[in-house]
Amino acid sequence: MSKRTKSNLLLLIASVIWGFAFVAQKAGTALEPFTYNGVRFLIGGIALIPLIVFFSKGNSDNTYTHTRSQNPIIKAGLICGTILAIASNLQQFGIYFDTDAGKAGFITSLYIVMVPILGVFLNRKAGLRLWLCVLLGAVGFYLLTMASKSDGLTLEKGDFFVLLCALIFSVHILAIDYYSPKCDGIKLSALQFFVAAVISFVCMLFTESPSIPAILGCWPSLLYVGIMSSGVGYTFQILGQKDANPSAAALILSLEAVFAVIGGVLLLGEKLGAVEILGCVIIFAAVIISQLPSKLIQDN
Repeated sequence: MSKRTKSNLLLLIASVIWGFAFVAQKAGTALEPFTYNGVRFLIGGIALIPLIVFFSKGNSDNTYTHTRSQNPIIKAGLICGTILAIASNLQQFGIYFDTDAGKAGFITSLYIVMVPILGVFLNRKAGLRLWLCVLLGAVGFYLLTMASKSDGLTLEKGDFFVLLCALIFSVHILAIDYYSPKCDGIKLSALQFFVAAVISFVCMLFTESPSIPAILGCWPSLLYVGIMSSGVGYTFQILGQKDANPSAAALILSLEAVFAVIGGVLLLGEKLGAVEILGCVIIFAAVIISQLPSKLIQDN
């Protein structure tokens, strides 16, 4: 198996894990959002410690421990962790306010279209294709969230939170893009998880009423999103992108939206109407088109 094939396989597994994480997050709505994410990120950070120890041992050519500058990692962890805490809590609030797991997955996937838009403010050019994808994404979002309502104009509270989460995740991706070449990837992931956990716990103390029995009652969901979604998923992303084409990597990871819908239907009994399914298809088309290499489009 070639390195490229292995990388694509790791990225595909990450997208499956992240897609089904929306189902776990929906199952975890028995807990209030800050409580849920505080425990989740704490578990995720702890789960990465053995990997950090493993990669820290070994030969002098270890990429993670010897070729990347460690100087900015504290600053990077604080910034990325803060952004991650905001984005993830917005997402959990959206799911908490009755947004289906499948819908949440597709709305969140709009970050792939939002990232290039935010890049415009960083002097990165955006062509006609990108703006077409933005328009398609907006149409798909409308069909998925509002067109099936009686008045066609009502945006549910949960959908609004998830849309905001997609925007903040776009900022998080740009922050990771900036800091990851300068830091150890796995250490950065662990540090940002611990920062996000602290922020979530502080917000929890002031706004929620956490209960140990309630937390223990959600242990399957918390272990999945903590160990699998955070620990395994983010690690596979780091290792997978090492030898993958960036456009192909983004496209494979965007499949999390599809697996979120599949998980919602199979495990939670969620149902989407014909209009909502059309919205999902349009959003996914916008995501795919936004990630296709320019040469491929020109050749066709």
